[in-house]
Amino acid sequence: MATPFLSSEEYDERAHQLYNEGQFDDALDVLREGLTLYPNSVELHIGVGYARLAREEYAWARRSFEEALVLEPEHEDALAGLGETLLKFGLEDAGLRCFRRTLELGYADDLDLMLQSGRALFREAPARDRRELFSASLEFFEVAAQQAPDSAEAIACVGYSQHRLGDDDAAIVSLRRSLQSDNEHAEARIYLANILYDRGDYDAALYHFERTTTDDHWDELGIWRLIELKRAAYKLDEHNPDLKPWEDRLAELKGELDDIDELFDEIDGSGATDGGDVEVARGQLELFGTLLSSLTVTKREEPAAPEVPDRPAHQVLTRDGRQLTGSWEDIVRSLKHVDSEGGREVSLEIFMSRMARRTFRETGVRVPSHDVELFVRASADAGLLRIVQ
Repeated sequence: MATPFLSSEEYDERAHQLYNEGQFDDALDVLREGLTLYPNSVELHIGVGYARLAREEYAWARRSFEEALVLEPEHEDALAGLGETLLKFGLEDAGLRCFRRTLELGYADDLDLMLQSGRALFREAPARDRRELFSASLEFFEVAAQQAPDSAEAIACVGYSQHRLGDDDAAIVSLRRSLQSDNEHAEARIYLANILYDRGDYDAALYHFERTTTDDHWDELGIWRLIELKRAAYKLDEHNPDLKPWEDRLAELKGELDDIDELFDEIDGSGATDGGDVEVARGQLELFGTLLSSLTVTKREEPAAPEVPDRPAHQVLTRDGRQLTGSWEDIVRSLKHVDSEGGREVSLEIFMSRMARRTFRETGVRVPSHDVELFVRASADAGLLRIVQ
């Protein structure tokens, strides 16, 4: 029922509150009601656009942002929203023009707007395999960091883009600067720890991992690495109580099957599903998977941490007594080679995806298929093999 006593600003405020609470359907209902009374309200049209965008209704979102721009051609939020929507359609140049138009209009000092633009570009880059989008995201993150030099979030975002562009020295410097601005910025600390781990700087990686809590982690890989480093540094056995909170967090992150997982589980295991498509469908933004070059970085900024010895090759035992040795990838390749259901004929990614579906059907254990280390460890949890070292 319409409430004519509310102003368009009040409708917008109500919808904004619902949006921030994740109640996108209710927010959209409020905005529609407001537009019946105030059809020329730019803010309400923009609100509809963002609600539609959150609901992944991209065509409708584009229409709402374009209607707002008809009413006010230089509205910065409408331009940013339209730019984000155009990226979803693969219209990268048009989307980037919308973002850059906000700079031309003098909104470089709007920190939230710059971060929004940079994040939209950063999110789309892996899905479209476009290095140019990472470069563009860096452009907006650097503007944000220049305008707000004490913003830990802006500085960290610069580091994320630098890492994805292969400038690892600069990324490490940026992430450390971010932590100097806000020592509690867990996302930056975890990202930095993973970079240091990948380049073999295990003591520094452990230093940063140990300064995070279980609730800071939303990615299984970082937790596996933390557990591995703690075991090596402190000679902990598998059932040490110090590791239990982290193991419990791993169990939480595995969670229930989402809709995509259920769809894959219904697919016949013999089907050749493209591993890249699986990763895109899961909507996972890979932050830590890029192989890093071996560069020497001074450790003067890091306090002394327990020395982690050089790790020998991993070794696992399969249920039928086979002993497999090597890197995590070597072990998965060996598993693929001996697979009795045609594993030799497919890529490593397809094999892991196929095995993950088969394992869930047989054991109810969810096995990640996007990372070889997580795949092996979760397979051990499912009882398919035993990790010796």
